[in-house]
Amino acid sequence: MNIIKYGIGIDISKSTFTASICTLQDDYSLRFGDSCEFDNEKKGFNQFLKWVKKQTIKGIEAFYIMEATGVYYEHLAYHLYYLKKPLHVALPSNTKHYFKSLNVKSKTDNIDSKILSQFACERKHNPWNPPKDIYLRLRAITRYLEQLKSQKTLINNRIHSKEHSYAVPKEIIKQEYRLLKELEKSISICEKQIEVLVQSDDELSLKVDKLSSIKGVGFTTVTIIVAETLGFEYFYNKKQVTSYAGFDVVYRDSGSSLNGKTRISKKGNSHIRRALYFPSLVAARHNKEMKIFYDRVVKKRNIKKIGSVAVARKLLELMYILWKTDQYYIEDYNQQKTASKKSEAVLDIF
Repeated sequence: MNIIKYGIGIDISKSTFTASICTLQDDYSLRFGDSCEFDNEKKGFNQFLKWVKKQTIKGIEAFYIMEATGVYYEHLAYHLYYLKKPLHVALPSNTKHYFKSLNVKSKTDNIDSKILSQFACERKHNPWNPPKDIYLRLRAITRYLEQLKSQKTLINNRIHSKEHSYAVPKEIIKQEYRLLKELEKSISICEKQIEVLVQSDDELSLKVDKLSSIKGVGFTTVTIIVAETLGFEYFYNKKQVTSYAGFDVVYRDSGSSLNGKTRISKKGNSHIRRALYFPSLVAARHNKEMKIFYDRVVKKRNIKKIGSVAVARKLLELMYILWKTDQYYIEDYNQQKTASKKSEAVLDIF
C-alpha cells in the first residue's frame, strides 16, 4: 500500500509539546506511528523537524495541526509558517467536537496529539496565516491595561481596609495612595497607547468606530474584543465566536437536581467575558433591543444573571456581524426591516 498523506498532530503546553504522526494509506486506512515530546523553544523545534524528517518519506505531503491554546502555540506556529510548512491552527471548539465524535474518554498529551494527527489526515483544513501585527500589539496592550486596572482595584480595597482599621500608621496609607497615583498614571498612558495604535490604521479605526456605535459598548470594550479575537480573522460563524469566548451553552441532564438545567461552559477566553460584563448591564438598561431581549430571558428563567450573560453573548454576536458586514449599528433594525417589507407589499398591490 502507498502512503498518500502524513498528519502531524501537536499538543502544546507551556514548556513542552508532544507530536504524533498518522499515515493515510491509498485504501484510506490510517496507521499511527510513535509519539515524541520536545521542548517548547527553538532547539526543541529543530529537533522536532529532524524527527519528522526521519519518520516521513520525502515528496509526500505532511500536514501539521495544533490547537490555539492560549499563547503557548504561537512560537512553534510562526516557526513552521516561516519554514513554509503546511499548518492549520484549530480552534479548541472545532477539535472538541471531533474528539467527541470518536468517543475518546481518556485525555493525555499522547492521545491528544494522536487524535490531532488523525484529524489532519481525515479532514481538509485551511492553511494558517498569522494575524496582523497590529492585532497582536493591541492584544498585548489591552491585556496589560486589564492587569493595571485589576491592581488598582486591589490597592483601592487595601486603602479602604486600612482607613477603617484601628492603629494603622498614616505613612502606610500615604504609601498606598502614592502607589495608586502611579498606577492611575500608567493606566492613562496605556489608554492613550491603545488610542494611538487604533488611529494608526485607517481600516481598524473605522471598524472600531462602527462597533462602538452599539449602545452600551464603548471604545475600550471594542478594542479588547477586536484584540482577543484577532479581528475575527479565524471565525466563520457566530457559534464559533461564542464558543471561543466560553459563552456556549452546556446542558446538564445527570440526576434529578441537574435535570434540564443549563449554564455557559466558561471554557474559553475569559478576557472577552470580563470585557462584556459591565457593557451587558448598561445595554440591558439603555439599549432598546437588548432591554427587550433581557426582559424576555429574565421572564422565562427568573434569574437576572442569566439575562445579563445572554445579553453579553448577544453583544458579542452583534459585534461579529457588524465587523464581518462592515456596518454601523442600527437601532430597531429588525422593526425597520419589517416595516420596509410591509411598505413594499402595499406598493405591489397598486
